[in-house]
Amino acid sequence: MTETGKRVKSEARPELVYPFATVPSPGQTLETAPGVLWIRMPMPGALSHINLWAIEDGDGWAIVDTGLRTPETAAAWCELFDGALRHRPVNRVFVTHMHPDHIGMAGWITRKFDCRLWMTRLEYLTCRVMAADTGREAPPDGVSFYRRAGWDDAAIETYRARFGNFGKMIYTPPDSYRRLRDGERLLIGRNEWHVVVGNGHSPEHACLYCPELKLLISGDQVLPRISSNVSVFPTEPDADPVSDWLNSLHKLKCSVPDDVLVLPAHNEPFRNLHARLDDLVRGQERALDRLRKALSEPKRVVDLFGALFSSKVYSDPMQLGLATGETVACLNYLIGRGEVVTQSDAGGVAWYRAT
Repeated sequence: MTETGKRVKSEARPELVYPFATVPSPGQTLETAPGVLWIRMPMPGALSHINLWAIEDGDGWAIVDTGLRTPETAAAWCELFDGALRHRPVNRVFVTHMHPDHIGMAGWITRKFDCRLWMTRLEYLTCRVMAADTGREAPPDGVSFYRRAGWDDAAIETYRARFGNFGKMIYTPPDSYRRLRDGERLLIGRNEWHVVVGNGHSPEHACLYCPELKLLISGDQVLPRISSNVSVFPTEPDADPVSDWLNSLHKLKCSVPDDVLVLPAHNEPFRNLHARLDDLVRGQERALDRLRKALSEPKRVVDLFGALFSSKVYSDPMQLGLATGETVACLNYLIGRGEVVTQSDAGGVAWYRAT
């Protein structure tokens, strides 16, 4: 899951260079570097698409990310396996992180080709846990979390009705996997790829960097035109993913040179990675500054959306959840630095104010 119409969202900056004039249609490919193919799959909603990657891997293909589980995605994969990818089997499937648009078809592809899933441990295990929620009633901890944020009864009932939908958006993942580790070096085809793990957007997000080809498959860790959702969830209400996010952006800048071609999960491949990383940090800092100013008087989470987001998030249940999680993440960051305090009222709603 990615953005919430954030004001920190950046338009395409002049310093970013987009070298491709076209994008591949579903079921087609476009070569980004020797042996590395760009695949684009459709998605419902504002994002409309996800970018996936096929890398020549000896006598087969290594697939990076798989798309959401939908009939349209399955049809596009079938077209690829009968067309552009037909001369080689899939040897392995890499998934950058466990969000449904990335892991959705992984179970289907790994079973179809009897191949291994490659993921970081936290992403794989978190996916298995969330998939197991399918069919369960919404837990009291979740209801309390969103009630504390100031959700009204209608929003809470929608949360109850939608709970457990994660498992419906993905094929059942395989029962075993090959763990990816931060700093690991992998041979994919003829080239060495480095695993660079980041946090904040998801528990243990894996990027893949190839020095020889000067490529970075960034997943959702770095996107050129939008900023990734960085949220707190009911399972860990006191988490501070904003610190993890900022640290990960710094780590990427130190680990990957500026001259790579970035292959992101959304929007188009681009150059000038470090300029984009700096822009994401500035955007997060601006959002925190707006939040500080908004907290001169006590406010609930739902009262703070206007300080962080440009769109009305209450109109869509998914956007409401993402906006709530991201607002709590920013508040937890400020609480951890002694800049904000919180107090709950008799109804269990949290009120935040600047110290």
